[in-house]
Amino acid sequence: MAELDLNLLAALDALLAEGSITRAARTLGLSASAMSRTLTRLRGAIGDPLLVRAGRDMVLTPHAEALRPRTRAAVLETQALLSPAPTAIDPATLRRTFRIRANEAFVEVFGATLIAALASQAPLMRLHFSGKPERNSAYLRDGVADLEIGVVGEMGPEVRVRTLFRDRYVGVVRSGHPLTADAAVSAARYAAFPHVATPHGERAVHAIETALAAQGLRRDIVAVVPGFPAALAVACASDLIALLPASFVTASFSANLPGVDNGPAVARPHAFALPVALEELSICLMWHPRAEADPAHRWLRELVVTTCRQRMPL
Repeated sequence: MAELDLNLLAALDALLAEGSITRAARTLGLSASAMSRTLTRLRGAIGDPLLVRAGRDMVLTPHAEALRPRTRAAVLETQALLSPAPTAIDPATLRRTFRIRANEAFVEVFGATLIAALASQAPLMRLHFSGKPERNSAYLRDGVADLEIGVVGEMGPEVRVRTLFRDRYVGVVRSGHPLTADAAVSAARYAAFPHVATPHGERAVHAIETALAAQGLRRDIVAVVPGFPAALAVACASDLIALLPASFVTASFSANLPGVDNGPAVARPHAFALPVALEELSICLMWHPRAEADPAHRWLRELVVTTCRQRMPL
């Protein structure tokens, strides 16, 4: 243990993250010359150049690229191990930013309520929402995100999970669409109209396509948009059918969303039960075990659960 220097681990993390001696020195509060000497020590210890000159810049070697995620995880774990474990917090005085991965529909439905609750109880705390184009536990494992919200999917066995609410998919069309006259929309009628799709809900889409194909039917998808809000806006201004979570559509009825009720040319949505039986969705809160005992993290988790269940009880 006498030869172990944890400062080298922090220096390696900064160098790999910044890809620059100058920027890494600034991150650690060191001089450029001190950082350069540390890089020399790291090169000797690891047996790799780590950073090499490429024109006026420096680039990571392949071995350094491979070390980067492992080094970040080791630094985060070391910080957690060597930090005193607080037993209680005062949310009113806590100054901290939490990063939450969630799709735009969740932010539209619950974001304002969650932010208002935070402003009331923890005014110095900040939330940073980011999209989640894919389900990947690496964001939680590497500390890039503190929380993730959505369907569990392939998140890895180590991820902690808590169910927030149940949801289901529904079909959505504009008010006055021909399908609004149907007491129950049949598979044939559902497939007879064009559709707007999103990249989300792969399982639901597969189940719908399989059930329709069994009846010799298929959806005609004429447009693909980035997310649920865009799909809702398109459906409300056309004859296209959208496939959306019921929670998002319900919230849209009570909110003046841009593009949904913005003048006489745009109608409000009409939701209907799909002609295909689909499993309910479990919308979950996910986090890495590293944050399990963190009082601030635990407090925020409870706030998210309470906020969601006030609008969508289990």
